[in-house]
Parts: sequence; C-alpha cells; structure tokens
Amino acid sequence: MKSGFLCVACFVLVFAAGCASEAGTANPCFRDSCVESQQFGATRLDFPVCEGKGFVILPTKPKANGSKPWLWLAPTFVHHPQPSRELPRDDHGWICSQLLANGFYIAGVDVGESYGSPAGRCLYSKLYKLVVKEFGLDDKACMLGQSRGGLMMYNWAAENSQRVQCLSGIYPMCNLERYLAAERIYSAYGMNESQFRICFHEHNPIDRLWSLARADIPIFHVQGDVDKAVPLEVNSGELVRRYKILGGRAEVLIVEGKGHEVCPEFMQNQALVDFILSQGRDMPSTGQ
Repeated sequence: MKSGFLCVACFVLVFAAGCASEAGTANPCFRDSCVESQQFGATRLDFPVCEGKGFVILPTKPKANGSKPWLWLAPTFVHHPQPSRELPRDDHGWICSQLLANGFYIAGVDVGESYGSPAGRCLYSKLYKLVVKEFGLDDKACMLGQSRGGLMMYNWAAENSQRVQCLSGIYPMCNLERYLAAERIYSAYGMNESQFRICFHEHNPIDRLWSLARADIPIFHVQGDVDKAVPLEVNSGELVRRYKILGGRAEVLIVEGKGHEVCPEFMQNQALVDFILSQGRDMPSTGQ
C-alpha cells in the first residue's frame, strides 16, 4: 500500500514538472501572473515586469541538449492602443518562426519610447533577471534592435556586456548626434535640449563600444543605402568602422535601393537569421 502511494506521488510530481516545463517556468506563483496566447505558431506568455509589460515566446522545438538560447527584441510594444504599432507583429513572423523552430525563445519588454534612456535600461535589467530566473534562459542573450530599438539595445549592452552573446540590427539607430534637437528623445532622458547636448555622448551607442569589443561580442546589421530616417553612414556605417578599430567583429549588409521600410529584404533576410542561429547553437544553459 505504501509502495503504491509512493508510485502515485512520484507520478504526480513528474506530471507536474512536465506541465511546468511545457509552460516554460516551474514557479507556480510566477506562472499565475502570466497570460497565455499564441504568436508565430508558438505559445506566448505575457507578464508584468515592475511597471512594464514583458513576454516570452516558447520554442516550437526545444533544443535536445537542454540549452535555452533566446532572442531579445527591441523595441517591444505590448497591447498598444494602436494594434498596428504592436511589436513584435506579423512582419517579424518569418524571422521568429525560424528561430523558434531551432530552439530559441523570444523575449522583450515594453519600455515605451525610451530611446535608450537610463529608465528604459533599468527595466531591461529587470526583464533579464526575471527570464533567466523563471525560464532558465541562457545567461547571454542574442539581441535584435530595429530602428530606435538600436538605442535601447546598445545602451543596455554597453553596461551589461557579460550578459550579451551577440548584437544584430535592422536599420538600427545607434548615433544620437543627428537627433539632439528632437524633443521626443531628450525628454525621454528627463532633460531639456541644452542639458542633453552637454552629456549625450554618455548615452550615445557609437561612443560606448569599448566594453562590447573587449568582450568580443559579434555584431551584424542589415541596412538600406537610401535610408533617410536613420542614415547608413552615420549609424551602422560609423558604428562598424569604430568597432573594427577597437578590434571588434562587425559587419553591415547593405541593401541597395532600400530605405527605412518594412520589406522582405529586411524582414526575410536569411543572412541575419543565420548570424543569430550561429550564435545560439549548442550553448549550454547556465540560467538560474
């Protein structure tokens, strides 16, 4: 009788562990805070990150070796009043589906229009700690910044190089100098224009590359050569030039005749996907 009870108890524990694994987290308290949905043919879990909104999309085919590589998307807009502005959206499906089928998790946190400000970076750090703890994700993230998401990605990475596996971008903004008079940007930093002009170098990605190069973090961007919103030469071009001077590995794939737009050349770029996949292949998970 006692033996039978132990067998039933063991079965219940194994079943519960399996359910928790499928749900992506073994912590029932945290799991209760998640809202489950479907995106890109996979399970998506949304949850609070302090005052922000975070999410993790679970892989459609987990890695056999137990590793849990992940792609961190920037920017992310969750439950935006204008649904067309939510990110990630269908445009990202081609990239995300390939990664999910290769064992990647996909994560992000909505920090609003932070433009890489310290407040946004603080929420990024909270998301990182949460997903590594609750989902056991690898302790180094593969990051993808699109447009202004480049500011968010690079400014967090510059202060957390030990937590970054690679950096990739789709026409990422990575040079603030052209936007010093933009109220939407300096106000996101809690400054007026005069204050921002004095200290913007402290927050300018192209001026903060040393820690990334020292950590040997590879960089790959794809950008059009007629981009007016985020010009190639002073953004990706200048960042790659400086990074190589520092001894870093960086490449920008230039798409001729394309600007700041959503099109297959960017959103279905196999070279970009292959770069991310190569960085997350067979990396043993050390998430706590």
